[in-house]
Amino acid sequence: MVAEPDTVAAAQGVQPRDWSMRPMRATDVDAVMEVELRAYPFPWTRGIFDDCLRAGYPAWLLHVEGQLAGYGVLSIAAGEAHVLNVCVDPALQGGGLGRRLFRALVEIARQHGAERIFLEVRPSNPHAIALYHDEGFNEIGRRPRYYPAHNGREDAIVMARELLDPA
Repeated sequence: MVAEPDTVAAAQGVQPRDWSMRPMRATDVDAVMEVELRAYPFPWTRGIFDDCLRAGYPAWLLHVEGQLAGYGVLSIAAGEAHVLNVCVDPALQGGGLGRRLFRALVEIARQHGAERIFLEVRPSNPHAIALYHDEGFNEIGRRPRYYPAHNGREDAIVMARELLDPA
């Protein structure tokens, strides 16, 4: 089952006219790459986005007033979801769009039958860590030297949340 924008918006208590979501298509990758390159010092490559779309991973765009504001990519299999990438355009960060996008991705995972959801986050990203804690995620481990960093590699905090609860 695929979440429709009205369904996701209603689940979040937000009017669809304020923002909308739709599945990412191959023709969207150029615009996604523009945001990705602005948002991260070590961005995903175009090939990674292309591979995710070819593999059929749920990949969604967040639009605000018709403009691309962010996107998210999940993998879902065997009752588990994994948030692979979630990003809001840096020019639009700080206004709650990341929380809206993230909640919508969690709901999409739930609608696809996931019973739990995982993600990795850089320890150097306290805003994301706080958001994930607020959304019911807990640290379950670390992946040493997971992310590229300016001074070598950075660990990843692995977080998870059960989706059987309404939290």
